[in-house]
Amino acid sequence: MDKVLVTGFEPFGHTPVNPAELVMRVLDGTRIGNSEIIGVLVPSNFFESIDVVTAAIEEIRPQIVVMMGEYGGRSMLTVERIAQNFNDSSRYALKDNRGVQMQGEPTVPNGPVAYRSNLPLRAMVSAMRDAGVPSDISDTAATFCCNHLMYGVLHYIATNQLNIRAGWIHLPQLPQVAALPENLGTPSMSRETAALGVHAGIEAALLHSVDIDIPIPSRLQI
Repeated sequence: MDKVLVTGFEPFGHTPVNPAELVMRVLDGTRIGNSEIIGVLVPSNFFESIDVVTAAIEEIRPQIVVMMGEYGGRSMLTVERIAQNFNDSSRYALKDNRGVQMQGEPTVPNGPVAYRSNLPLRAMVSAMRDAGVPSDISDTAATFCCNHLMYGVLHYIATNQLNIRAGWIHLPQLPQVAALPENLGTPSMSRETAALGVHAGIEAALLHSVDIDIPIPSRLQI
């Protein structure tokens, strides 16, 4: 049986409930076709997050890895194209859950400037939209723990020459988080809608070893 590793970050910063954790728990233990979905909760910490996910990869031996995190301010599920070898959490006035704040430092010294996801992004977004979930391709995963983990995992896969497809999906804030006074006006999405979209995206990734070759229009460039 094929395996899909789905990871979700724990709460962090000003986010008391992380949609990535809730969606991961919805999908954990389910099946899509003949593939088993295995969920892992990831600490919102620099470097430790990479260690946790790479250890899970070694144990589970998945064919696909889909990592998730919250991106406050976005109104859609966004499938990330690029992870960069650069960390700058100070620009968001954020520290990881160990109190570490990085500014201008690489994830891997002398590593490649960036890695591209090798998931079928166009097919995934098309399937998400067909499922009725707002979604798009994003060309920036920001410079906090999400980008850091995505880069670290793609670097691990590349340097170990693993036959694994991997990438990232960002989720909007949950309604209960967007309802907090400090977040009023921030777009939100329910756990159920986000899980529906991520499920559709994973199903598309399993169906398409090569991405579809049709344009995916974007009204709001992200």
